Amino acid sequence: MKTLLLIGALTLGAITTQAQDYKQPLTKAWNAFDALPMEASHDSKVQLANKMELIAKKWDKDWAPHFYVALTKTILSYDEKDVAKHDAILDDAEKELGDAIKGLTKNTDETYVLAAMIANSRMAADPMSRWPKYGKIFTDNLQSAKEINASNPRMYYLKGVSTYFTPAAYGGGKKNALPYFEKADGFFATEKGDDIDKPYWGKKANTYFFGECKKDDKEVNKN
Repeated sequence: MKTLLLIGALTLGAITTQAQDYKQPLTKAWNAFDALPMEASHDSKVQLANKMELIAKKWDKDWAPHFYVALTKTILSYDEKDVAKHDAILDDAEKELGDAIKGLTKNTDETYVLAAMIANSRMAADPMSRWPKYGKIFTDNLQSAKEINASNPRMYYLKGVSTYFTPAAYGGGKKNALPYFEKADGFFATEKGDDIDKPYWGKKANTYFFGECKKDDKEVNKN
């Protein structure tokens, strides 16, 4: 009887251990990062990014932790004004994205979108000299994502951001960015955002930029 009880306890322990995966801690860390206000300090972002990095090290063979580390590092890179440091952060992001792709065994629309975001950040560090190279990489990755899933809202959000910060003389500005944010908003509305394995990032930022563009659009229509 004691032997049977011991076997039962060991079996239950094994099942419990297997049930503990990355989803709960990763969801908690990512949602906390995503909920940070725009004016949040860089240090507060780094603390949560570090938590995700520890999760990725613990569950090294799973794709999602590496994906979110790559995502948070890319977001953090926009805060770094020193070009060399900016690029170093993105080098890490690209490595993590590569590990995520290995875990998935293929590229997906989400990995292409994140690759586009990394290229956009590379370009943002030195727009005048980097636009010819990274502008094409950005566009090509978004096109690859669209061929897999034309309903991915993050494609349109990134295109909107790129257009938003491009001078109007070159086809950018708020007016030209508005349709992209509007389209992204419609697709974001269809996402449940309750499964960390189905990326849902970008909605909050898209809502902000969409609102900014709509405000300007109303002012133009008044005049």
